[in-house]
Amino acid sequence: MTKFSLTGARVWVTGASSGIGAALANELTDRGALVAISARRTTELEAVSAGRMAVVPVDVSDTAAVAQAAVKVREALGGIDLVILNAGTWQQMKLDTLDAAAFARHLDVNVMGTVNTLAAVMPEMLAARSGTVAIVASVSGFRGLPGGMAYAASKAALINLAETVRAEAIGRRVRVVTINPGFVRTPMTAENKFPMPFLVDVDDAARTIADGLATRKQEIIFPLPMAIVMKTARLLPVRVWTLISRRLAGK
Repeated sequence: MTKFSLTGARVWVTGASSGIGAALANELTDRGALVAISARRTTELEAVSAGRMAVVPVDVSDTAAVAQAAVKVREALGGIDLVILNAGTWQQMKLDTLDAAAFARHLDVNVMGTVNTLAAVMPEMLAARSGTVAIVASVSGFRGLPGGMAYAASKAALINLAETVRAEAIGRRVRVVTINPGFVRTPMTAENKFPMPFLVDVDDAARTIADGLATRKQEIIFPLPMAIVMKTARLLPVRVWTLISRRLAGK
C-alpha cells in the first residue's frame, strides 16, 4: 500500500477544540503537517494551537460561514491537501426523552456540518484531481443502539455519505476515508453513565488515525475488538439484533 506523506501536508481539522480533533491536530503537527483548526470556541482553539496552527473559528452548521472559513484556511496554508471532518455533537436520547430539537441539532452539526464542509472543499479538489477527505463517523453507525438514536442515526448517515462520495470521487483521484472510532476517552464521553467497552485514550486514537491516513486506508476503524463486534453485528438478521439490543436496553 502506497504511503501518503503527512510531512508538509496542508490539513484542515474541524471540531478541533477538544477531544479527537484536538489530539489529532497536535499529532499531525508533530508529524510535520501544516494544520488549520476550526470549531466554534476561539479560546479553546487557541489553547489547542499554542501558536503552532492556524486558528479559523466557524460553526459548521452555517453553510455560508463554512465557505468563508475554507477561503481563510486556504490563505493560511496555501491550499488544502487533507480535510478531516470531525465536528460533532452527542446527547444520549431514549424514547421517553425524545427531543426533536436535540435530534435536529445532531443532524445539523454531524451531518449537515460535514456536507457544508464537503461543499466548501470538494470542487477545488476535483478540479485539481488531488486531495483527501476524511469523514469521522463511528462504529455506532453500523447498527441502532439503545440510547443513541440521534447520534447513531447521524453516524449511519455519514458512513453512507462517505461510501457514496468515495464512489464518485475515486475516479477523479480524490481519496475519501471513513474514520469509525469506538469509545474514546474525551470530554464528550466523560459524561456517559453506561459501560464503554474497549475504551481508548484520545492520544492513542489520534496516532491510530494518523497512521491510517499515512497508509492510504479507505476505512480507519478501531479498536480491533470493537471493530470485530460491530462489523459482526452489521451482518446479523434484524430479529437477532432486536433481541440483543433489547437486552442492552434493559441494562
